[in-house]
Amino acid sequence: MLARSNIYSHENLVAMEIRYPNQFMHVFRHHQRIHQDAGQVRDADVEAGQPRYANISVDGDILSYSPNDRFSVGLYVAGEPLTPEDYYFEVEILDIGSRGTIGVGLVPQRYPLDAQPGWRAFSVGFHADDGKLYKANGFGKPFGTKSQTGDRIGCGIKFSAPEEGPGQSVKVFFTHNGKEVGMMMMQAPARGLYPAVGMHSSGEEVRLNLEAEWLYEDLVLMAVDNGEEDWSRLHDVRLNGTTLEYMGRGKSIHDVGLAQARWPLDTTYHYFEIEIMDPGENCYIAIGVARRNYPHHRHPGWNKGSIAYHADDGKIFVGSGVGDPFGPRCHKGDIMGCGILFPPDYDGETDSDLSPDDPDVHNDMIDDFSDDSDEDDIIPGGRFLDQNGTKVWIFFTRNGKMIGKKQVPIPKGGFFPTVGMLSSCEKVKIDLRPLTG
Repeated sequence: MLARSNIYSHENLVAMEIRYPNQFMHVFRHHQRIHQDAGQVRDADVEAGQPRYANISVDGDILSYSPNDRFSVGLYVAGEPLTPEDYYFEVEILDIGSRGTIGVGLVPQRYPLDAQPGWRAFSVGFHADDGKLYKANGFGKPFGTKSQTGDRIGCGIKFSAPEEGPGQSVKVFFTHNGKEVGMMMMQAPARGLYPAVGMHSSGEEVRLNLEAEWLYEDLVLMAVDNGEEDWSRLHDVRLNGTTLEYMGRGKSIHDVGLAQARWPLDTTYHYFEIEIMDPGENCYIAIGVARRNYPHHRHPGWNKGSIAYHADDGKIFVGSGVGDPFGPRCHKGDIMGCGILFPPDYDGETDSDLSPDDPDVHNDMIDDFSDDSDEDDIIPGGRFLDQNGTKVWIFFTRNGKMIGKKQVPIPKGGFFPTVGMLSSCEKVKIDLRPLTG
């Protein structure tokens, strides 16, 4: 536990990054391993580099469902995982079969052969019969369109950062007839994620192309140049590489500029920082975390489902327009940080409640929804409406030293890095992953 009286250097902050996962995440990871291993095949049954399949007939690149007495799922798992060099594959539906129960996705190496991709732990699948996305769950979420004979379904990983790979959170995307349907985040098992095709009704037949090409490199280069892929919304804020610049009028409290990251903080990436490059006219700069689809014209911390440390007065705002004294004011050159200390039994899948507007999933259907209503959004006394959610500690730093922390319930969907600005010429440098080297 952190002593309240201690002042932490940046070196100790890095040490905290190592210590807290060890202390708080040991049980969580232990249960993840148990969950992952349950029902999976033994290493002795897996031959490296060779595909595995059951209730599937294989004729070159043609896969077809083999009916069986138990009416079990048929599954094909490729022999090699996706890598930064081979990051995409496609399936062409040659025959939709009697029910069209074809699933395309990614699974762990030892995934059981009697389950569709997406039904079990550390797996994800886009299913042809209902157009839903299944992520470690037997119940799917609305995602894309249904598929028919002749349609092509693709799946890949956007390895957009050097540290992304086995054991890390990765961006998985799906395509339909050559167009990207959507993208979601998931944790990659230590041995990687393997292409998988599931079938479950007579007559189903597909052509598997493990050498299919998807030219997303341009998107990756663009993300490196301007970082747009990291952000779900930029309201009255201009992004230039890693710099956020306020572009609003700055005349009233309704002129807030807001930048909200696309992905929530998690147990892998639980901390981010901003450096004040130009305090502008009043240094109305705030760093914090907020629920998905937070109102774009409200400073983080002002409305429910958010908490923030404000540079101009050093106050902390917790779901209220009235702040409390918290730390020193911040000026040009200061580095402000915000992070989450998760409880030992935190389970992102359960505690974040993957609802139809799952923050891990990014597609047009979800992005068309925006919860920007201000009605009854400010909670008197700085309280959240939902006091029954999983509690986490939100901590803030200034120039590498711990300022303090506050325990709050995490909203459904998680907490997203959020930066607010409100006066002319304000400019900050953002680093969403400062502790990854």
